Amino acid sequence: MSETSPKLRAELEGIPTYKPGKPAAAGGPVAYKLSSNENPYPPLPGVMESVTTAACDFNRYPDMACSGLMDELSERFGVPLSHLATGTGSVGVAQQLIQATSGPGDEVMYAWRSFEAYPIITQISGARSVQVPLTPGDVHDLDAMAEAITDRTRLIFVCNPNNPTGTVVRRAELERFLDRVPSDVLVVLDEAYREFIRDPEVPDGVELYRERPNVCVLRTFSKAYGLAGLRVGFAIAHEPVAAALRKTAVPFGVSQLAQEAAIASLRAEDELLGRVGSLVCERKRVVDALRSQGWTVPETQANFVWLRLGERTLAFAQACERHGVVVRPFPGEGVRVTVGETEANDIFLKAAEAFRKEL
Repeated sequence: MSETSPKLRAELEGIPTYKPGKPAAAGGPVAYKLSSNENPYPPLPGVMESVTTAACDFNRYPDMACSGLMDELSERFGVPLSHLATGTGSVGVAQQLIQATSGPGDEVMYAWRSFEAYPIITQISGARSVQVPLTPGDVHDLDAMAEAITDRTRLIFVCNPNNPTGTVVRRAELERFLDRVPSDVLVVLDEAYREFIRDPEVPDGVELYRERPNVCVLRTFSKAYGLAGLRVGFAIAHEPVAAALRKTAVPFGVSQLAQEAAIASLRAEDELLGRVGSLVCERKRVVDALRSQGWTVPETQANFVWLRLGERTLAFAQACERHGVVVRPFPGEGVRVTVGETEANDIFLKAAEAFRKEL
């Protein structure tokens, strides 16, 4: 019998590992998890009831077309059904987009640092990542990104607000950038945190997509809607792109429980807006407190804050853990801290103040 291993694709060598937010230790000193940008609230009204009902039938396959959810999204956003596609969270749809556009020899561009799944899903496809550094203010450098476009560029991610920095690009600069992008290059506006934006100068990507066939908008139910564990996201794009997404989707990938929960969440918008409003108020309180302690905090329009700590990053994360909260460190760069429940935020602020005094 041969002892050689099955041949695997060379592109899989050296793929970075996605690092999920560290959970709070059961029975340990850590009481709160502020490492994954999760919504601290329980499911919205009607969600548990819809999921419980759907669970009675999970011996059956889900509706592969997500018909009920697609109808709700079409009405909610005023877009044709043919312009919609669903997937296992917005990251699942992002991977489908790369599969549909890019392969060996092609380039996928994004800012860096940005969402850490981008380099992973790009390398899986065999395409080459083009990472354009953020500005000193931790914002997308759209001029540099436009200059980096080549005839091999197939897809560009613009994460707005950006994960993990929380910073945004505003309407004038984004439209100027889109005007410079060739019409055959797909621009993906990743708006996973759209509901938390309060800056009126940040455009809704759906408005931009309507007039631009090469713009695709990603949204998710994982963050503001609080369905992170059910994995459902969607894209709004013109028909050729949306059709390609439906072709590359994993059959039956979005469970019926996820579909029903998403529908119920969309129908509880008033409650959603109240919860998001509370988190936005907490965000302001956290940012103001950090700045009063002497920290430099970029303006954030997401449900998290970013502290650029460089070589002190891991020490800060460990200090937070000793106080009772887990944050998300990016070694050598900084930490991302979710805005959670008031008690968790208070513990984090105490940890940050204590760390600052020790410097």
